[in-house]
Amino acid sequence: MAEKKELRRQFEEVPIEAGIYEVANTENQKIFIGKTPNLKTLNGMKHILNMGANNNKELQADWNHFGPDAFTFTVLEVLEKSEDPSFNEKKALEQLEEKWLSDKQPFGERGYNRRPKA
Repeated sequence: MAEKKELRRQFEEVPIEAGIYEVANTENQKIFIGKTPNLKTLNGMKHILNMGANNNKELQADWNHFGPDAFTFTVLEVLEKSEDPSFNEKKALEQLEEKWLSDKQPFGERGYNRRPKA
């Protein structure tokens, strides 16, 4: 029980960081690029995929077909926060995601993301 409490304490001490992540399918090389205001929630995403409840139907279908061991989760970039009062974390995170989507092009045969609307 003490070990469980210590692990929880360590988890809670880790700062909440926003960022961009990649889910990569090692079987077909497709990727998904996503953003989150809390990178700690990536374990939650794995849980949702394991439960069969992810909103991305294609990613969920491949997760079900290939299994969790066929996927890797990687943090691509942590959002640097600014002390500037005009700093908008949500907007900055969206811009960071756009940069990575443009760079990686995870659309169609290459990935699970939908093309942004023009």
